[in-house]
Amino acid sequence: MIKLQVIGNLGKDCITNTVNGKSVINFSVAHTEKFRDSSGQQKEKTTWVECAYWTDKTGIAPYLKKGTQVYAEGTPEVRNFTRNDGTAGASLTMRVFSVQLLGGGNRNEQSETSNAYNEPASNQATSSGEIPAAVDDLPF
Repeated sequence: MIKLQVIGNLGKDCITNTVNGKSVINFSVAHTEKFRDSSGQQKEKTTWVECAYWTDKTGIAPYLKKGTQVYAEGTPEVRNFTRNDGTAGASLTMRVFSVQLLGGGNRNEQSETSNAYNEPASNQATSSGEIPAAVDDLPF
């Protein structure tokens, strides 16, 4: 198994769909790396990852808003395509099996705690769709 992990910000609000009776949450994560080139100039490179989270636990969807920082992991897939001008292109996609909200981004009304939503876990969201508060015993 190949596993992909990405931390980044959502480029737009997520979209929740139902396909063949199953729920899927689609979202895009941008990861920007800053580096210096050989001449010492500061450069940035942004990589976009298109994510598909197949889950019945769609309670996280209202929190996946543009600018929200997330950690997602899953299995990667590269999709090849032909652009309108005839040139070849490729995109990186990920079938997500775990997503976690992080502290950064546009989270105006949400708590500052971090909450994980994993496919195999149960009872992560309450019946009202609210995200439960995380318990943090760490002294730092």
